[in-house]
Amino acid sequence: MSHLPISVPAQATAGMSIGQYLIRRLQDYGLRDLFGIPGDYVLTFYSMLEESSLNIVGCTREDCAGYAADAYARLNGLGAVCVTYCVGGLSVCNSIAGAFAEKSPVVVISGSPGLSERINNPLLHHKVRDFRTQLEVFEKICIAGTELSDPLSAFREIDRVLDAAVRFKRPVYIEIPRDMVNVVPQVSHPYLMPDSKSDAGAVDEAADEAVALINNSKKPIIIAGVEIHRFGLQDSVLALAEQTSIPIAATLLGKSVIRETHPLYVGLYEGAMGRAEVTQFVEDSDCVVLLGTFMTDINLGIYTANLDPAKCVYATSEQLRIHHHHYHGVMLGDFINQLAARKPRPPKRIIPGALEYAPVDYRMSADAPITIERMIARLNQQVDDRTIVIADIGDSLFAATELQMHDRTDFISPAYYTSMGFSVPATLGAQVARPDDRVIAICGDGAFQMTGMELSTIVRHGFSPIIIVLDNHGYGTERMLHAGDWKYNEIHGWNYHKLPTVLGGGTGYEISTEGEFDAALTKAWSDRSGMSLLHVYLNVSDSSKPLQRLADRMSERV
Repeated sequence: MSHLPISVPAQATAGMSIGQYLIRRLQDYGLRDLFGIPGDYVLTFYSMLEESSLNIVGCTREDCAGYAADAYARLNGLGAVCVTYCVGGLSVCNSIAGAFAEKSPVVVISGSPGLSERINNPLLHHKVRDFRTQLEVFEKICIAGTELSDPLSAFREIDRVLDAAVRFKRPVYIEIPRDMVNVVPQVSHPYLMPDSKSDAGAVDEAADEAVALINNSKKPIIIAGVEIHRFGLQDSVLALAEQTSIPIAATLLGKSVIRETHPLYVGLYEGAMGRAEVTQFVEDSDCVVLLGTFMTDINLGIYTANLDPAKCVYATSEQLRIHHHHYHGVMLGDFINQLAARKPRPPKRIIPGALEYAPVDYRMSADAPITIERMIARLNQQVDDRTIVIADIGDSLFAATELQMHDRTDFISPAYYTSMGFSVPATLGAQVARPDDRVIAICGDGAFQMTGMELSTIVRHGFSPIIIVLDNHGYGTERMLHAGDWKYNEIHGWNYHKLPTVLGGGTGYEISTEGEFDAALTKAWSDRSGMSLLHVYLNVSDSSKPLQRLADRMSERV
């Protein structure tokens, strides 16, 4: 979902302070909620936030607030996190770096020492090196940033930075010295929405070349990626596919770009890491239309993908390449729409029966020890079009690739940046964005011990997600990548199922067998009174087939 701002006439900003204008503009972009942790350098702005209609969601850690804002942005179109200077800002860097890598538009708002406090360069608390240190750090991991230190340019800078977040779908940074929050600029400021347009000639020429390639093909395929999510282009891609009957595959980062029960959907393309049937179908294609796809190592199965550039149309928001021709000034949405407008007519490609959607045939063996693959098979019976699945890194992600998502943009994972600890705070962000949807988080025990206490915030707000903690006593993926009895992959075990008692809300379940998992999932699914934590004991050697294929490829390098 993307949000377009409204135009703001100059008279509407008269008498408005810098802080008030920032809040107004965030709301113009459809922001309803904001995550963060207060601190003295940002308390003035926090007070203003609380007086506004924005909902402030206080988190336990700044990096958790960043993960929550990231997940919220993926579902809402824009997210925001508000923290204090350096101790807060530098703590949120990792989650914002992930948002940059995976094109998630998060607005980072940080307070800072007042300009009047900086005279003679005093050693103020939280300061690192000099007063610009934090700004310079965020310049490396954001698409745009600003310090609102000049009343004459503050409104214009807010517009510039927020517009960049929405246009490029990447995080941005806004720093507010605390003595600037209530300053009312004595300037008129009309806001006019930027008018981003493609070069019409370049769009036409590129679309003509792409259509000729498609029409001359016998086995075309569309590979849809993460930018289709971010720019809200699912309908456009689906319309193109349905009009032409071209099958669709998705990358790992683009999973759930369309509903995975659609008759044209053939599965995830992950090179040698993926299902052999999907890999063969894609690589046998004589015309590969890659839309909004980033060629990352994980997306492409540790670079085992075998795609001939001479057969590819590669279109993202940042570049457009057809064969070896590069086109500039072409927006991704315009290119897709122009392709559809030309009504390509390739021969209809038959999708093999092995790639057609079929409900998973799961028959429970009640007393059998639970395995991750059997757990996913049972989950496949449960998920529906109101389910959001959030997968952490490791086999939580790789096993969950086998889930069949019933609606679009309902699968969330940091599948490129791969930062452990994403899932629980991301669950908070998803629940804030979609409070009525059923959210399921799948998290390894190692990742859970990093950020799992954000469940405290989930309990505080009365949300009812289902959190599945996979307990195999440590870092299972690394065990697979580097065979041997390495102690550094071990972690101390927790009684995860008892955490609801510690946190004062929710229900815990202890699970060792398929029957226990079935009973717990069934009960948790119907329980909206609070969160459910399913503590699933797995054998230390248990792993999914996708992880096994990944390990076979990556173990050569580690």
